[in-house]
Amino acid sequence: MAKPKKIKLNKQETLTIEWDNGKIIEYPLTLLRDESPDAGNKGETILWKHFAPPPKGPDKPGKYEIADIQMVGNYAINIAWKDGENAGIYSWNVLEKLGEFLELKKSLTSKKD
Repeated sequence: MAKPKKIKLNKQETLTIEWDNGKIIEYPLTLLRDESPDAGNKGETILWKHFAPPPKGPDKPGKYEIADIQMVGNYAINIAWKDGENAGIYSWNVLEKLGEFLELKKSLTSKKD
């Protein structure tokens, strides 16, 4: 599993991660927030029973703006958003999978041109 060498916030629009395998991925903040792996966003499964997330209310100001990023051990980051949400722990594996999705999306859209 790859690990980040450098993490940089770009004008509250993207988060760029330079991985130790040489890849550099630019993650849109909208993707990171909308795909937050916390139970309040995705729901959770306990003993093979899925519990849906609670209904979402209206968006608060700062939903797609990062207030802080903290390391979680040596396997993840926690992103605190300016609207007060901070429950999502983004493991390196989750970020790698999102990066693969972005690369695939980019390759599919470039084939249309």
